[in-house]
Amino acid sequence: MIDVALIVMLAVCMLAGFVKGVIGMGLPTVAIGLLATRMAPAHAIALVIGPAIITNLWQTFGGPYFFRIVRRMWPLLLACCLGVWSGMDFLSGPYAPYGTILLGILLIVYAVVSLRRPQFHVAKEKEGWIGAICGYLSGLIAAATGVQVIPSMPFIHSLGLEREEFIQALGVFFTTSTVAMLFNLGNGGFLTADIAIPATLGLIASLIGMHLGQVLRLRMSPETFRRWFLFSMIALGSYLAIDKIAQLHLL
Repeated sequence: MIDVALIVMLAVCMLAGFVKGVIGMGLPTVAIGLLATRMAPAHAIALVIGPAIITNLWQTFGGPYFFRIVRRMWPLLLACCLGVWSGMDFLSGPYAPYGTILLGILLIVYAVVSLRRPQFHVAKEKEGWIGAICGYLSGLIAAATGVQVIPSMPFIHSLGLEREEFIQALGVFFTTSTVAMLFNLGNGGFLTADIAIPATLGLIASLIGMHLGQVLRLRMSPETFRRWFLFSMIALGSYLAIDKIAQLHLL
């Protein structure tokens, strides 16, 4: 028999990889957001964590700026890990049912902020403590939802990095946060042998989608695709939050 759930998961991973291939980010955001319509965010994160780490490692070491980025961003990276581990019980504790609502709200905030393209600037002497605060908050949010883009991405953007260094910096941050999430998932019992095959197939689907997205990036405006992607995130986030709120109200 055809496993419909597996086919849906592979299609989601391929779509998420495709988005990352076109605009350089968004794999866990898209994958967890869509999979959360069918399962708890914790299970979605467990399935997506492998593809996210592999594709982020590719992005992390795809340029010459790694050590410079780590020297400049280490407070953000360290605080993010502490935030993730501080929220260890968010995936399986009493607040776990609210993770979907938070994920939906986060998707909306992320899309709206990205559409407005606000220009932030942080003075160099303040980067350390502001980065630590942003990292810790991003870690807590990631612990509950698996999505690390707020407020880390606006902070990284505020550093004024060149385009290629900025993309590599995102890879370094996302790799750090997703590796930290492995500890939470293992501690919560979500990394089981049952997900090994689906996660491996999801990785293959993500890489195929990422390659197709990179090919399409040469033929269309990434900015056009990016706008449609962000509008879709607003719609998806609204659906997740409203649907879960309605379910909790009925309990």
